[in-house]
Amino acid sequence: MRLSANELSRFGEELGAQLTAPAVIGLSGELGTGKTTLVQAICRGLGARARATSPTYALVHHYDAGATPVYHVDCYRLRQPDEARDLGFDDMVREGAIILIEWPERAGAWAPALDRHFQLSYDTDPARRVVDETAVV
Repeated sequence: MRLSANELSRFGEELGAQLTAPAVIGLSGELGTGKTTLVQAICRGLGARARATSPTYALVHHYDAGATPVYHVDCYRLRQPDEARDLGFDDMVREGAIILIEWPERAGAWAPALDRHFQLSYDTDPARRVVDETAVV
């Protein structure tokens, strides 16, 4: 899909409205391709009260969406996959949360199995992004 910023937001809100816990969503792509923007829209669609912000330095942010806990994890700053072992993925999964993971490939085997995975990239039109859902193995 080739999406404008508004279309990316609508897509994320619709995705969030359709998600049921537990769910693990992976978001991959270069810096600036819209991963955090998509997470913000998914959180709005889930009914999260707080505005999602990038957890680049904190690595994990928690949001309440009614009875559903939502975790936004950014693995960009991980230097090696073993650093992900202390992020609390096991607890998030046991809690039955919706887990939104940016850069899941950097967490390696420590990341929970993805239910869905989206690859975001730049389009030839700088006002658009390409969003492809990739197969989950």
